[in-house]
Amino acid sequence: MNVDESSDQAASLLRVAFTARCPRCGEGNLFDGYLTVAKACSACGLGLAGNDTGDGPAFFIMLPLCIIIAVLALLTDINFRPPMWVHMTLWPLVIIAAVMLTLRPVKAVMIALQYRHRDVEHIDKSGQQ
Repeated sequence: MNVDESSDQAASLLRVAFTARCPRCGEGNLFDGYLTVAKACSACGLGLAGNDTGDGPAFFIMLPLCIIIAVLALLTDINFRPPMWVHMTLWPLVIIAAVMLTLRPVKAVMIALQYRHRDVEHIDKSGQQ
């Protein structure tokens, strides 16, 4: 299958993000665990093992999240003047929840973008195509 054929059949980025399904067929599971990428799609057989997002998902989540949390913490302090222990309890929990909710969809989108723009299925161990 060439690149043009695969991009015509590719599942939408939103569907891949929110359902964690194969970027090619949109049917098989993209992950084996919470963030462990499956070796291959169970529906169409697309090799997923070559997809490496590295620290990309964490970067794209933490950069805006840090700004948003800092602004929210500042506004909370200005408007309500809670004791410091409230900030020390509240904001780490909010950060953990936000990261856990967004990390998997962002990683799924990055894998789908790799599928569309890079042929990772046919790269051998030496990095040559």
